[in-house]
Order: sequence, then structure tokens, then C-alpha cells
Amino acid sequence: MDGFRVMPMAEAAKVGHIFCSATGDIHVIDMNHIAQMRDGAILANSGHFDVEINMKELTALATKITRVRDFLDEYTLDDGRRLYVAGEGRLVNLAAAEGHPSAVMDMSFANQALAAEYMLQHGSELKGEVYDVPVDIDQEIARLKLEAMGVEIDT
Repeated sequence: MDGFRVMPMAEAAKVGHIFCSATGDIHVIDMNHIAQMRDGAILANSGHFDVEINMKELTALATKITRVRDFLDEYTLDDGRRLYVAGEGRLVNLAAAEGHPSAVMDMSFANQALAAEYMLQHGSELKGEVYDVPVDIDQEIARLKLEAMGVEIDT
């Protein structure tokens, strides 16, 4: 709908320049894809631990690995192609970022603090299981954040 061409990874590997997986699945970017990638392709993972890009096989295939800069490694393959991996194939937003801005983290911390307060106040009513944060807590944090930003919305 946004005008992007959608295709299987095996086809995308031949034409893409930047690949960022975000599936939570293992080996989304695998050796059969890497074999098709162009020189200079950039690989990143934003989905799940360090399993989406087959880093073990890529590392074994590389004839040389060079740290180009913090959070970016160049893998030289035996055919001379160079592939660049951000954040060592780990979650790029955590491994290669310099931290989330406080404008984002304040909501996360508020959510955690209010959830802890809720557990303290309602602990005797709760069973030993996983609970979602109550919707009214999420909504109150959102309301306060929008108010602090001077944002008004229709209801």
C-alpha cells in the first residue's frame, strides 16, 4: 500500500541493498540469501536475539572480518563481496543504538512504576500468573504524556 515491492527473501536478496529482519524467527537471512546479495549489502536484525541472521555461517564463510566503526562489521567473502552487519547481528535497536531518548523511556518507566504500585495494592487479589498491565494505567500514562507534550486529541 505504501508503494514498496513485496517479494520472497530469495528474490529480495538479489536486488536489495539493506536487509533488516524483524520476525522473531531463526535464520530469516540465511546462507542461500547471503550467496545472492550484492557487494555492500547491509544486514541488521530487529526481531529476536541474534538468530535471525545466520551469523555462525556468515562468520565461517568470511575470509576477513573488519570492525568498520562501532556497531558495524564488514564481512569479506572469498569472492570479494563485502557485507556489513550492524550490531553483530543482535537486536540493532539495542546493540547498535545509543539508547532510547528520555521522551520514550519516561513512558516505559512510568508504566513499570504504576504496574508495580498496582501489584502492591492488589497483590492479595492476584494469582501466581502473568497479567497484562491494566488498560487504565496505559491510558493514564498516554494522557499524561500527550498533555505534557501539549498535544490535544479528539475523543
